[in-house]
Amino acid sequence: MTPPDTLRPVFTKTFPPAMDAGVLYISIPYRTCSHLCCCGCGHEIVTPLSPAQWSLTYDGENVSLTPSIGNWSLPCQSHYWIRASRVRWSRRYTPAEIDQNQERDRRLLAAHDREEQRPRRRASLRRYFRFWRP
Repeated sequence: MTPPDTLRPVFTKTFPPAMDAGVLYISIPYRTCSHLCCCGCGHEIVTPLSPAQWSLTYDGENVSLTPSIGNWSLPCQSHYWIRASRVRWSRRYTPAEIDQNQERDRRLLAAHDREEQRPRRRASLRRYFRFWRP
C-alpha cells in the first residue's frame, strides 16, 4: 500500500469493517476518529476525541487532529501530524522519548479522569435560585 499524503474526512456513525487508505473516518456520536496508518503498514489507528486525548478541527473541508499521532506500539512506530487534511511526518522518536511521551499521556488522562469524577459546584444554581420565591 502506498502511504497517503492527505486524508479525506468522512463523517459516519460507525466505522466500516474494511477501511480505505487515505480516509479519516470521524464518528461524532462515539467521539472517535480512525484511519489506516499513514506509513502504509495497514494497521487501524483509533484516536479518541476528548480534552485529555485528541481534538478535531474541521473547517468545512479539511480536518486537523491535535496532538500528533505516534504509533509507538506498532512495528512501524510511525509519527505524524494531520494538519488541514495533509499528513505531515515527524522525526523518529528514541525509545526514551517514547517512554516519556507515553508517561505524560497516562498522567494527562488520569488527571482528566479525576476531574471528571469530582462533584460539580452548584454555585451557578444558587445564583439562579437566589431571587426566586415560590
